[in-house]
Amino acid sequence: MGCGPHRHFSPPDDRSGPFHRGRGGRHGGRLFDYGELRLLLLAIIADAPSHGYELIKTVEDRFGGSYSPSPGVIYPTLAWLDDMGYTVIEPAEGGRKRYRITPEGEAFLAANRAAIDELMARAGHRGPGGREGVPAPVVRAMENLKLAMRLRLRRGEMSAEASEAIAAALDLAAKTVEKS
Repeated sequence: MGCGPHRHFSPPDDRSGPFHRGRGGRHGGRLFDYGELRLLLLAIIADAPSHGYELIKTVEDRFGGSYSPSPGVIYPTLAWLDDMGYTVIEPAEGGRKRYRITPEGEAFLAANRAAIDELMARAGHRGPGGREGVPAPVVRAMENLKLAMRLRLRRGEMSAEASEAIAAALDLAAKTVEKS
């Protein structure tokens, strides 16, 4: 399918699909659609050539941990960007593929600047569960703690010593937060 550098992004009307907030959709609703993911990745690559894992982490950081795209989403999207001529693949260390934006990709970004600006505004003001105004590192740390606790509790019984150590760590964290 031919696509020149002046092609504009038009989001599909279909609101079903794999792109949603949170892992597994636990927060309900999609954060953005497939076309927006293409734009987001291309904008990130325009800032700095990146490989897939770096893009996953960058998206997760920009959304304060509320969305982390899977490799099964990232790599087909990167292949599409390459197929369209918006990126080129450069060999990088360890056999990784680093994606760099092309002049066609830059023109595509320029033609879709309003959509990208809106998407970036959403990225800067949203956290898991709608925690607006909470700094991304704090949201990430809270989510890490919740996950760590869930995983530990799923492992089964806990010794009295382990229970005391966890409680002491949580109490110390609470005191630190109160004093900040």
